[in-house]
Amino acid sequence: MLSSCAWVPSLGKPRDEAPAPRQPAPRTTAGDGTPLAYVDGVEIQKVPFRAGVSSATVEKLARQQGCTGGWGAGLVSEPGPVEVYRMTCENGKVFMARCELKQCKPM
Repeated sequence: MLSSCAWVPSLGKPRDEAPAPRQPAPRTTAGDGTPLAYVDGVEIQKVPFRAGVSSATVEKLARQQGCTGGWGAGLVSEPGPVEVYRMTCENGKVFMARCELKQCKPM
C-alpha cells in the first residue's frame, strides 16, 4: 500500500522552489501617527519635532504674522548660535524663522 503513493508527482519529488518571501504591508502612517504624504510617488520624509530654546519666541512671532495652531515651532537645524525654526499653520502654510543668539526674524 505504501508504494502506491509514489504515483502522486508532488509527493515523490523534492521541492525545487522555495516559497516566495512575504512582503511587509505598506506603511500608511508616519512615526508620529500622521498620514504619509507622497509627491510624484516619492514619500516625503518627515522631520521629528524638536523644541528649541527660541521655540516660544518663534511661536509669538508667528502669531503676529497670523499663523496659529499645529505642534508649535520646531527646531529644524542643529542647536547652536544660529537656529532655524519651522511651524505649520492651521491654514496649511508654513512659517519659518531664523534665530541668531535668540534674536529671531521671519524668513
